[in-house]
Amino acid sequence: MPRVRQGHARHQSKKRVLKAAKGFYGPRKNQIRLAKEAVVRANVYSRVGRRQKKRLFREMWIVRLNAACRERGIRYSLLINGCKKAAIELNRKMLSEIAIADPAGFDKIVEKALAAAK
Repeated sequence: MPRVRQGHARHQSKKRVLKAAKGFYGPRKNQIRLAKEAVVRANVYSRVGRRQKKRLFREMWIVRLNAACRERGIRYSLLINGCKKAAIELNRKMLSEIAIADPAGFDKIVEKALAAAK
């Protein structure tokens, strides 16, 4: 059985890691051992970041809705409760977009929600 050297495979493996570490600071971009650790850590954080992004957007929509509700003299929780009771199946993203783009339409939604909440 012939002896197989790993020259090409090893080179490709290192090349792949260093390409992924492109743009990193200091020796983390060109020293293979540090680059490998940095790439693994970056992949972990990127996955966490994708989850956090969803949370942050939902937070922003709630803040927008709360501000729009306060302008109309009601609480955010009362609006959401009223929407559920009135069977208004708009999510927070759409409600916040309506509050910004179409204030008159949002006023109607608020009226229906208030009527259903009482």
